[in-house]
Amino acid sequence: MSLLEAIILGLVQGLTEFLPISSSGHLRVVSALFGWPDPGAAFTAVSQLGTELAVLIYFRRRIWAILSTWTRSLFVRELRGDINARMGWYVILGSIPIVVLGLLLEEQIDSVFRDLRLVALNLIIFGVFLGLADKYTRKHRGLADLTVSRGLTFGLFQALALIPGVSRSGGTLTGGMLLGFNRKDAAEYSFLLALPAVFGAGLYKLTDIGGDEYAGWGATLVGTVIAGVVGFVVIAWLMRFISTHSFMPFVYYRVGLGILILALVSWGQLDPEGGAESQLGQSEVIAEEQDTGDREEPEPEEDPSPEPGAEPGATSEPSAGPSAEPTATPEVDPVTGWEIDPDSGLLRNPGTGLLHDPDLGMDVDYDPATGLATNPITGETYDPRTGG
Repeated sequence: MSLLEAIILGLVQGLTEFLPISSSGHLRVVSALFGWPDPGAAFTAVSQLGTELAVLIYFRRRIWAILSTWTRSLFVRELRGDINARMGWYVILGSIPIVVLGLLLEEQIDSVFRDLRLVALNLIIFGVFLGLADKYTRKHRGLADLTVSRGLTFGLFQALALIPGVSRSGGTLTGGMLLGFNRKDAAEYSFLLALPAVFGAGLYKLTDIGGDEYAGWGATLVGTVIAGVVGFVVIAWLMRFISTHSFMPFVYYRVGLGILILALVSWGQLDPEGGAESQLGQSEVIAEEQDTGDREEPEPEEDPSPEPGAEPGATSEPSAGPSAEPTATPEVDPVTGWEIDPDSGLLRNPGTGLLHDPDLGMDVDYDPATGLATNPITGETYDPRTGG
């Protein structure tokens, strides 16, 4: 992933994480519109660490009150009825559904759930649900009215955000308003509820960065920092906006974007998988390699009717004619799905036709006569096979 991609996707993550319009869905859509490979579920999860740091900073006083009161309530019985002590338990219990479903559906989250057609349908359907809940529910409850069952219901709606296009904040806000909570308190609990799940997913996916994922460490760190800075500004704006406005502008935006994506896919302007099909699961790659290694070349069979004068057991000579050897197919990178140039070992960017160095995250010039590539930033030549 290039630095430009990381900056743009970091901006998208920060702008959309807290708005009820689906940050993961927007990362998929923006990548597809620019013709970039799917940034991957790992980049999405890790970049959300930046936006959750913004939550920690913005709600720092409330979070400290919850942590300190909840901890002391474990030893001081009188504090257990305090709203901050109870809120600690509600956040823990409400996080259970997304943790369990996230582990059970990890393979689908990394692959089939990222299809743009599914993203578009989720934008539309759950956008309509958000609009209906905002318009027709009675919003008479606040955070003091949370109970165990209501906290778990919030958590179930948050778990829907495992599917790109649903939106973590959109799902929990919809569930909160259906339970009768006002917009501002539903949003605050939504942000607090996201902390354990997002930090857990981000730390869990850290091990995938720099491996088979398209986004490397440098790009992921840049995107995460930008997402955090932008996310803080968005939180401050949203909390003021929903105090006096409804969610209908976001509903109209979701439905319009979903229709546009479906139209572009149907017209052939967008690949619905948009690079996601190349994000092979590690188990698939290993299974394929094992399957290839297990196959043995067949032994040459003896000719049952040797020619007159031929020694017993001798095999017949192959007949002259067209070669039976299969035509070699170009090697393909399992992460991006791009063809690997056999001479340089670099990827062939299908969008530009140029060779692409995944370590630099950008297209490079390559001289087949010398076997050297040129770094487009420094102008220095290097051997792409050795990196020197």
